[in-house]
Amino acid sequence: MAECSARRVLVGALSALILVAGCGGGNREVPLESRSAQSIYTQAEYELEENRDPEEAARLFGEVERLYPYSDWAKRALIMQAFAYHRDRDYENSRATAQRYIDFFPADEDAAYAQYLLALSYYDQIDLVGRDQGLTFQALQALRTVIERYPDSEYAKSAILKFDLAFDHLAAKEMEIGRYYHKRGHFSAAINRFRVVVEDFQTTTHTAEALFRLVEAYLSLGLDDEAQTAGAILGHNFQSTEWYADAFDLLKGRGLAPEARGTSWLRTVYRQMIKGQWL
Repeated sequence: MAECSARRVLVGALSALILVAGCGGGNREVPLESRSAQSIYTQAEYELEENRDPEEAARLFGEVERLYPYSDWAKRALIMQAFAYHRDRDYENSRATAQRYIDFFPADEDAAYAQYLLALSYYDQIDLVGRDQGLTFQALQALRTVIERYPDSEYAKSAILKFDLAFDHLAAKEMEIGRYYHKRGHFSAAINRFRVVVEDFQTTTHTAEALFRLVEAYLSLGLDDEAQTAGAILGHNFQSTEWYADAFDLLKGRGLAPEARGTSWLRTVYRQMIKGQWL
């Protein structure tokens, strides 16, 4: 928001004047229709300063667009309205406003920021792992758009970081469900969840635990080849972790060792991850 920062020097000088002109002296309020686009815009910025009243700021930015629809101030106000809505945690309106900016000004230099705000409107609602993950998928899609469409923008790096965190969040959800099934002895259902983490979320922080849980679940089902193969993958990629130490002890207690055996899906993962054989 470099443009916004550059204009902040004007806010202090103009804000008192605007408030006096707009709201001072009893009930003598100057109608917005009688004020200039710059005057309304600057008051909206004032409302954003130190998070005074972002809801009012969004309303005022909207008035700039309504009263002066073809002005340069209207274009500025539209992106700032999306920002104000987001500051107010009104994510639905922030997303809708950012999308309007992208639709109206796809080649503008602030289009990248509008797309980033759109992605944040999803991302900032991702909180507890136990919630529905629809927002996480939408955040990933919107963040990917920032990364792919605006790779040289100042927002691409932040989008990449948030993409990785959202991706990790999805893996955490699969792990939570897998643990739930595992604790209740539903080992086949648990294995399906841990498999998703190993196959689809290999780059996340949950892969080591998923492999360990697979060793546990397969041993519980008496599927030693699969358990040993999961242990082999775990040992190759995460040998220094507690997950591998625990898996090794489990296998050793059954007279088994971590090594690739059998022809299951894990053997395919072993060939791909360790041997580099993708065909």
